[in-house]
Amino acid sequence: MTNLTEKRKITIMIAIITSMFFSAINQTIIGVAMPRIIAKLGGMDYYSWAITIYLLTSTVASILVGKLSDIYGRKPFILTGIGLFSLGALLSGFSADIFQLIAYRAIQGAGAGIIMSTAFTAMGDLYEPRERAKWTGVMSAVFGVSSVAGPLLGGYIVDHLDWHWVFWIFLPIGVLAFLLILIHFPQVEKREGESVDYWGSALLTTTIVPMLLAFSWAGEGANKYAWDSWQIIGLLAVSVLSLLLFLWVETKVKTPVLPLNLFKNSIFTVSNLVGFFLNAGMMGAIIYVPFFVQGVKGISPTMAGYVAMPMSIAMLVTSALSGQIITKTGKYKKMAVGGLLVMTVGMVLMYFMEPSTPIYELVLYMILLGLGMGIAMPVFSLTVQNAVAPQQLGVATATSQLFRNLGGTIGIAVMGSVMSASMTTKMTQLSGTMGQGTASASADPALAEKLALFSNPQNLLDQPKIEAALQSLPPESQALFTHMLDVIREAMSYGITTTFLTGAIVAAFAVVLALFLKEIPLRSGKGKGQKAAEGHAVLNQTKEIQV
Repeated sequence: MTNLTEKRKITIMIAIITSMFFSAINQTIIGVAMPRIIAKLGGMDYYSWAITIYLLTSTVASILVGKLSDIYGRKPFILTGIGLFSLGALLSGFSADIFQLIAYRAIQGAGAGIIMSTAFTAMGDLYEPRERAKWTGVMSAVFGVSSVAGPLLGGYIVDHLDWHWVFWIFLPIGVLAFLLILIHFPQVEKREGESVDYWGSALLTTTIVPMLLAFSWAGEGANKYAWDSWQIIGLLAVSVLSLLLFLWVETKVKTPVLPLNLFKNSIFTVSNLVGFFLNAGMMGAIIYVPFFVQGVKGISPTMAGYVAMPMSIAMLVTSALSGQIITKTGKYKKMAVGGLLVMTVGMVLMYFMEPSTPIYELVLYMILLGLGMGIAMPVFSLTVQNAVAPQQLGVATATSQLFRNLGGTIGIAVMGSVMSASMTTKMTQLSGTMGQGTASASADPALAEKLALFSNPQNLLDQPKIEAALQSLPPESQALFTHMLDVIREAMSYGITTTFLTGAIVAAFAVVLALFLKEIPLRSGKGKGQKAAEGHAVLNQTKEIQV
């Protein structure tokens, strides 16, 4: 596909970007709206599952489709991904309870995993790594645009319209993306001499799914199991056994779903490990920002969208600029390390927030976080694709997506446990204040009922409900009710900011790993002779850094 005319390439990229935007905007529009949706559907204890299941199915789908797209081409899979994602979005809007929402989000996740894996791989089919850098910046900017528009629109919908439209409003873009890919994306012939690794695919799935379930179900609180329970130990044992069998099978089959020799390349290995810890720190922490803004600060979803917007704009600008700089210089290591450092500092500063912290401080910290993410995130897809042979582009890109999704899923699960445990600890410390307030309210059944209702942090996310409860109380009870809410918000704030600190520690580990990243020239498509020389030099350097 590198031999296509530039006009045809750009047309195909527009189709790819449209499909990515459809997937990305559906994710970001849900982020701000999800706390209110959970408040409507109920099931706060299952909140993280609505996120986790999406990442779980996305993870499995992305890695399984990687090798298949190398064999059969990208087109049938990206069309399948758009179709599944659209179906999941449609059904999610019809959810009657949290369990239906989780099931339909699983369908969405499978579609998203296929879209993301094939989209970035297709870009690699069209352009050499050096020219690919600017398109990586553009594709990252798509996430930036969706990160700006999504929260604003999501907040507006749940404040002024029915929440179901959060899932339905962009379905027409899914139809458009499907048609653009169908018409403009070329279909390639099946690669001869390769077969599907069914055993490897099955064992990889039984490695990933039990492991992610174990991390999601382990912890404290309702619907959780202790880390040393038979359920968690059993899931981890199944995962380990499947992994051992998978490694054995991959050394025997003709066409492995995940060629193990890729991990002999230190650039490939380090890049994927950094991607894992980057996403674990970032995803595990920032999904709780809407909880802080809406639950602790008491800001409406619409205004929460405006609070998140500067971070998204910062990420948009730096991702586009970093892509252009990498294309121009061919260098990436300093940008990767610098971006990760900035991101880590942003999360450390967010740890020091309190209920009394002004909103402008939160915005400044989130801008810093966005700047770091925008610089660092595009780099590691490039380094992975640049370090492997073209015929392994699909499986290499899918593996990169796998490590990122694993990091995000495990990060969310661990951060959820950290938040729950931290909130419980803080509530215990504040139990004296709570006890005095409860005793004072015992003579007022209406006040006692309201306090019992809002002792559940889930209800702090529904500002109209809080206002209605406050107005229903007599003036002499309103002050005590407000005080008790402040105590619960303090515990919630402590739990959330502790997740930010945990995320910062994980991100700092990614910084250390990035220091070991080897830097080799990005291949260019400037001319056949130069291209061949650069490709030969890169392959030689790659061989020299096999571990």
